Amino acid sequence: MFKRIQVLIILFLMFPAIIHADTSSSSVMVAFVRDGHLWIQVNDKEQKLTAKKASYSYPPQWSYDGKMLLYQKTVTGNIDDSKKTSNELWVYDLITKKHQKIFYDGQNPKWSPTENIIAFSDDGVLNISDLKKFYNIALGVNDYVWQPDGKGFIASSSASLRPDGWTNPILFAISIEEGYKDIPDLTRHVTKLFTIPQEVGIGNAKIPAISAGSFDFSPNEKWLSFIIYPTGSFSMDSDMLSVISVDGTGFEVIDEVIPDFEPKWASRTNLLGYIAGGGRIVFGFKNKDLKVTELPAYYSESLTPENYAELGFTWVTDGSLIVSRVKESDWSNDPKKRPKPSLYYVSLASQKQQEITTPPKGKGDYNPQFLRSSMKITWLRKSDIAELKGDLWIADSNGANARVWIEDIELYSFYSPYK
Repeated sequence: MFKRIQVLIILFLMFPAIIHADTSSSSVMVAFVRDGHLWIQVNDKEQKLTAKKASYSYPPQWSYDGKMLLYQKTVTGNIDDSKKTSNELWVYDLITKKHQKIFYDGQNPKWSPTENIIAFSDDGVLNISDLKKFYNIALGVNDYVWQPDGKGFIASSSASLRPDGWTNPILFAISIEEGYKDIPDLTRHVTKLFTIPQEVGIGNAKIPAISAGSFDFSPNEKWLSFIIYPTGSFSMDSDMLSVISVDGTGFEVIDEVIPDFEPKWASRTNLLGYIAGGGRIVFGFKNKDLKVTELPAYYSESLTPENYAELGFTWVTDGSLIVSRVKESDWSNDPKKRPKPSLYYVSLASQKQQEITTPPKGKGDYNPQFLRSSMKITWLRKSDIAELKGDLWIADSNGANARVWIEDIELYSFYSPYK
């Protein structure tokens, strides 16, 4: 199995990249939502950042240097209709301890990977804010990702419906190497990268390609993973995980997925992990298999035993993962009758799989995330998959020394000086 992957794993064991990692949890900052307020935990001490309760629909985002925090508040009323809601974009400065509103109704904001500026969209217009004012960058953008050097974007446009049928979604490269302020022509710095076929799929699973998003670069920055979506509610049941080379020449559909589970690259090798299988969770805890695909060879391997389903995963090393796993089961409208997951350690080389957490009755372990700076595994222990709130736990990567880290937490994100 995975002969080339095994060679890579052996090399990383011989030459480990993490030698002087700080193994204490205090090396990691956590931003989170609790009871309608924004909080941070620094040096294992909690601090409430907001005085008034608000509605938060997305996790807060740390800037690349950990000095600022981007968050989104849902508020009643907008510039067009006071009965609707707006998604306000705010930044909190950890140095000055001040909050600043960046935009009154922005979507899909993302920090630059190299400086403290923010990209966001507004009705298809891609913008950049330097935290003083905002600048238009491109038009007709559905989703986007920063280039790793911060000098541009990969963006998608959605297909549109015409009398003769749907057009194609298209990927574009957008450059801001010459600057992003006051661009006179919003098309000259845009290059078409790839036109996605009108229908995509694998095996018997086919979908109409309407939009593309959830972009992520491979560790060597030569590949881009993304998801192709069909129309409307169909996207809740069947999407297509795909990859393309950054020059736009090598496109491949990898597998069928659903939007609940985010694909993730290993940290240093071109191994793409994902949970494969169509059908939303309310159709049953089944047909959700952890797979790893090696690029550019396109070798894939399923790592889920029969009669089990996966509800989330994280890479630990380039040769091991931790998954949130349940026994296959039908969906129940009674939350108490739904299966509760525990965490399993999975080795690619030896295929060793070991249960490392044992949640108490009525609780499950969800959303595993490995913190490389401290070599710890974290997860959310809560009563049900549909429950937003739970306790954040932390343990050694083998599950030892498990303890509650932050109680009563909702949406959250981590920042570590070591990535």
